[in-house]
Amino acid sequence: MASEEDADAVAERVFTAALGSMDILAIHLGDRLGWYRSLANDGPASSSELAQRTDTSERYAREWLEQQAITGLLKVNRDGGTPRFVLPPGAAEVLTDTNSLNYLAPLARMIAVAAVQLPSLDRAYRAGAGVSWQEFGDDARESQADMNRPWFERELAEALNQAQDLTSWLQAPGASIADVGCGAGWSTIALARAFPAARVTGFDIDEPSIDLARSNASSAGSSAGFQQIDASGLPPNEFDVVFAFECIHDMPYPVEVLSAVRRSLRPGGVVVVMDEAVADSFAPPGDDTERLMYGFSLLICLPDGMSHPNSAGTGTVMRPEILRRYASSAGFSEVRILPIEGFGFFRFYLLVP
Repeated sequence: MASEEDADAVAERVFTAALGSMDILAIHLGDRLGWYRSLANDGPASSSELAQRTDTSERYAREWLEQQAITGLLKVNRDGGTPRFVLPPGAAEVLTDTNSLNYLAPLARMIAVAAVQLPSLDRAYRAGAGVSWQEFGDDARESQADMNRPWFERELAEALNQAQDLTSWLQAPGASIADVGCGAGWSTIALARAFPAARVTGFDIDEPSIDLARSNASSAGSSAGFQQIDASGLPPNEFDVVFAFECIHDMPYPVEVLSAVRRSLRPGGVVVVMDEAVADSFAPPGDDTERLMYGFSLLICLPDGMSHPNSAGTGTVMRPEILRRYASSAGFSEVRILPIEGFGFFRFYLLVP
């Protein structure tokens, strides 16, 4: 009897997960086709109105609107006979407000990108190979940037101010700050805004990301500069503080990069690594953060890392002891967890040469 109950519970869990997967893919369609934005900006719509506004198919719009109402994300106004669909304020914030800390439409985009690559992931898993960031494409790099942007723009300065010893370095006259693995540049732009007396430069190996970062900085009127470079080639004795936001776990050669980062520091300089706030050790079952990070690792981060020969193959779940091992091998004498709380799913480390 117990085994039958266990099977029922597992079956219910898989069924619930299937419903969630369908919701995620439907959210991705609504995001990319502009349907959520139209409902948020232009108001309630019938299927024909929504299709006309967005230059899409009425039949597909009708099916999507009905599915969204059935799953509870949209409401239906039946006044006047023809159903008109309403995007409530809470759903509008999560699905369309790019400045909100609750903005999660890019999460659906990232999962959809991984789903597209399932045949490549199957081959990589069998051969011990990888699927590179370039293969995941613009949707992946843009969705990661869009998910992190509100946190960097709204919360990063206050978060760093929780570590007063760190801010003394950042506010020093003539401070030189590097942002390694800067992606689309929102972290670099936020640092330049928070510490206007400093010279802030973002570095990334991915040329499309650097192009995007420069465009974002120009639109924001930011003084931040950007360079396409492998982090292992950073100039020596150049920076007072080097940041690495959510990127060390993706790097195929983290020790080599951290070694170069250490050499790039001026005397007395430090490194700040922001990475996922996973548990200190593997202790199943894990919490929702661990589940999310293992999902990212299986589908995106580990395959990207494994796309390089002799990769460290870290994966998203980089526990504190793993980073300490990398830092020690790179010549750092100390790794401390900074007293920064409440910054999304992340933990901040201070690496001291």
